[in-house]
Amino acid sequence: MRRQFAAFSLSALAAVATGFSALPSQADEAQKVLESPSSGFNLSAIEAKVAQGDAAAAAGKLQQAKADYDSAREAAQNLTRFYRNLSGSFRGLDARIPREMDQKGRAALELQASIDLRLASLLRRMNQPASAVPLLVEVVQIMTPASPMGQKAYQGLVELGFVSTPYAAAGAAPTP
Repeated sequence: MRRQFAAFSLSALAAVATGFSALPSQADEAQKVLESPSSGFNLSAIEAKVAQGDAAAAAGKLQQAKADYDSAREAAQNLTRFYRNLSGSFRGLDARIPREMDQKGRAALELQASIDLRLASLLRRMNQPASAVPLLVEVVQIMTPASPMGQKAYQGLVELGFVSTPYAAAGAAPTP
């Protein structure tokens, strides 16, 4: 009886060990899913979602475009936050990791600002200009008024009447 039990235990252990050896390849596949350009949790997947929103907006499907932009915006915000958190966690331990996370975070932040501009434009098109104001203010805040995206967002605020003083970028003469 003990030999049968021992044989069964060994075969069960072998089956379990075989299952564990398969786990790393499954983890590799899961990682590849996260790196997939069309789905997953990365900038390429977010850009694909933005492209879907652009196509929906061009086709006049404004509600679908808004849903796509909202989804892409949320994902970009999450990526930015996660990269920032990882960067802070590794500061003082390994300079390479914060440097990489900061670079990826900046790219995610720029993508978020681009999505905010698209979404604000869409909201204006949907006759919801008041909903566009916070998005435009956020773009100015995260990209700075001196950047092209920040200037475009501020110009949108001027056009909406939220602010009245036009911004003259560096090198341009201020308007009286």
